[in-house]
Amino acid sequence: MRKFLYALASTAVSFAAGMAGAQTYPERPINLVVPFAAGGPSDAIGRLVGQSMSGTLGQQLIVESVGGAGGTLGAARVAHADPDGYTLLIAHVSLAAGASLYPNLTYDTATAFAPVGMINQGPMVLLARKDFDAKDAGDLIQKMRDGGEDISLGHAGVGSNSHLCAVLLQEAMGAKFTLAAYQGTGPAMNDLMAGTIDVMCDQSTTSIPQIQGGTVKGYAVTSAERMEALKDLPTMQETGLDGFDFTIWHGLYAPAGTPSEIVNALNAALQVALDDQKIRDRFAAVGTSTLPADQRSPEAHDAKLQLEIKTWQQLLGTNAQ
Repeated sequence: MRKFLYALASTAVSFAAGMAGAQTYPERPINLVVPFAAGGPSDAIGRLVGQSMSGTLGQQLIVESVGGAGGTLGAARVAHADPDGYTLLIAHVSLAAGASLYPNLTYDTATAFAPVGMINQGPMVLLARKDFDAKDAGDLIQKMRDGGEDISLGHAGVGSNSHLCAVLLQEAMGAKFTLAAYQGTGPAMNDLMAGTIDVMCDQSTTSIPQIQGGTVKGYAVTSAERMEALKDLPTMQETGLDGFDFTIWHGLYAPAGTPSEIVNALNAALQVALDDQKIRDRFAAVGTSTLPADQRSPEAHDAKLQLEIKTWQQLLGTNAQ
């Protein structure tokens, strides 16, 4: 009985300490892990949203790039961090797909995180090096089909958005390309600009400046409808790839077990950022957008993550952990 009472008292003390910490949160800077190389779209979005959240929370969000293994190394770091709200993760579709692509993960994607809220959604863009000899999207797709493994298609690592787009492209085109893996979208884009690789899919957030600058060619968008920021580019479906629709999204995560008061405080700061017209305008300029308010709650975000895990398990034909 004495041992039981001691354990009960210890639990009560720990709970009280957690509650007290939640009420004064945050008391020091917060680490925001971006699971890809610096300079990529996740890094850009994390810094944009993080700057606003820093002002709301009164503590700085320090962005740290932890790239590798399709984003799973950075995700693992957050999954195993103390659930105190001081280590966060910004991740996209790769978090859900990684559950199927990496069977030996050190965390269970479905239960290792406390989703804070959805950040944005948008299409990807099919790009080619600036001297690639294709006059339009239809011509590019035909040349990719004809070229097969002679076509090099860069991506940011297995499980990244660009890799998932490449997998879907191969399936839709009935072709197999030479896939070139990088530590992130930034290095892959550098090689595309240098002409080292032929083609890649990239998020609109980082594609549009390069297309506008003439360093790469944009051919098509992966969404079912054309993008206002690139309204001259057709959709994949318009090029003849029936049913091709790949929309990516970013979300903010804390480790599982983070007190709900802290999760709610983070979500509230995120909502302030996403309701800021300047941030919305920045998003629109690079072809992405925020979600409706009712889809940005922690509960809605968790439902989205669970659905995406199951969806990619079916699409990739492998077993999630």
